[in-house]
Amino acid sequence: MASEPAANPAAAGDLISFLQALPDCRMRRGIRFPQWWMLLVAILAILSGQGSLVGMERFAKRHRQTLNELLGTDFGKSPSDSTFRLLLAQLDVAGFETLLRDWMAAQPGVAEGLDTLVCDGKTLRGSIAENTSGAAKFIAQVSLYSQTLGVAIAQTTYATDTGGEIQALRQLLEAVELEGVLVQADALQANRPFSSISPSAAPTS
Repeated sequence: MASEPAANPAAAGDLISFLQALPDCRMRRGIRFPQWWMLLVAILAILSGQGSLVGMERFAKRHRQTLNELLGTDFGKSPSDSTFRLLLAQLDVAGFETLLRDWMAAQPGVAEGLDTLVCDGKTLRGSIAENTSGAAKFIAQVSLYSQTLGVAIAQTTYATDTGGEIQALRQLLEAVELEGVLVQADALQANRPFSSISPSAAPTS
């Protein structure tokens, strides 16, 4: 097995320490692969262009030996697509998003590079469906993108039949340090209740 997680993940700075600090969402019975390991493999698979469950299975199988050597594990087989499906279905999504945000904030130079954040909303591919009244519903993702760093430092998702972009973006901004930061957003957020989050969070169209 790999080394024990750091008491303070931010002190270590690496993604594995943050993943190890996330409480396991699964029932203990029948667990063969640590949650942190499977999440790391899923992230690496997605970054390699293998974003589907089958792609994650193939990535884990192809790189199992290398991962064992690099991570200090000793898995004789790799998880199947159904194993990834079960994990992701039970995952604490809010906790995972917070984890990624904290990990990003812990990286060297991030605090100094956050002078401007851009709000970007996208519809997740394949999520469009009809509700009981026949109207379209879908899953949308809202991200806070740093042009200086070239990365999204925070993101969240919401279902359009139960939430909205204004609420989602407000929750993101409340979780990020905004002192001295200019936030750019579209006209949807240009209203007094929204821009009253803080003086530095007032959106620009």
